[in-house]
Amino acid sequence: MILCLGTTPVYQRTIELDKLHIDAVNRARSVVESASGKSLNVARVLHTLGKACLAIGFAGGRRGDALVADLERIKLPHHFISVSLETRMCITIIDRASAAVTELVEEAQPVGREQWDLLRANFVKHVTQSKLVVLSGSLPADSDPHLYQWCIEEAAKHGIQCIVDASGWPLRQAMLARPLLVKPNRSELAATLGVEIPDDAMLKERIRHLIAIGPQWALITLGKHGAVLSNGADFWRITTPPIRAVSPIGSGDAFAAGLAAALYDGQSPPEAVRLGAACAAANAMIPVAGHLRVDDVHTLLLQIKVEPW
Repeated sequence: MILCLGTTPVYQRTIELDKLHIDAVNRARSVVESASGKSLNVARVLHTLGKACLAIGFAGGRRGDALVADLERIKLPHHFISVSLETRMCITIIDRASAAVTELVEEAQPVGREQWDLLRANFVKHVTQSKLVVLSGSLPADSDPHLYQWCIEEAAKHGIQCIVDASGWPLRQAMLARPLLVKPNRSELAATLGVEIPDDAMLKERIRHLIAIGPQWALITLGKHGAVLSNGADFWRITTPPIRAVSPIGSGDAFAAGLAAALYDGQSPPEAVRLGAACAAANAMIPVAGHLRVDDVHTLLLQIKVEPW
């Protein structure tokens, strides 16, 4: 089983418009509501790929109930800690005319100490049944920035490796515990290290810096330009074929899921990034984050290039 932990899930509303008109009435061509957020997107993609997984985190209020109901509808295993505050809402607006995608994100509210203790106990309960852990997303305001570091150390007691998809201080602390792999995008890498990354030479230097802090591998996603994988000594460039993208939202999470699925099956990171990249591209072809078609993944998988860089 792959354990997926995220503390800031969202109930997402995705609205497609023929064309977005600012300061005017806009009528939607479609509206979809679904459980989302980085960790749930990872779990949904893993579930779609047929991999055993469990989603854990917080859920509260009517939106939390709706989030859980959506996961139960698709039979995605989950174990959420109930909180008194409403699960946050995210609204994604897709302008089909310009191919622009706009996100309106509600920030996560603080969670009480008792709920944090319950989440830690929940993690301890399930991690021993796992083969791999994926830690995703930001942490709520006023939370413990050492949470991911603690999770990695707890998993390591049982010989279980972790993937971390985060940024900023939580990522810096997590790296000290030597996770298997960290997966920031280029801007998150720059923000985490507090530096600019103007060119490829600097990108390589900053990745080496990242690896020196502690993780065994680093995967830096570059949007439509693919990704870079490194263990600090060797580098690989991952490129994807041109696609008809509808929305990039959730593609980084789909990449993490595909990577985790391949690692779960015993592939090495340079092999596993191929499935990750295929899932990321397949996600971008669908309006709703964390959704993809397995047939698209199989088609794209044959077109992904992973080359020494």
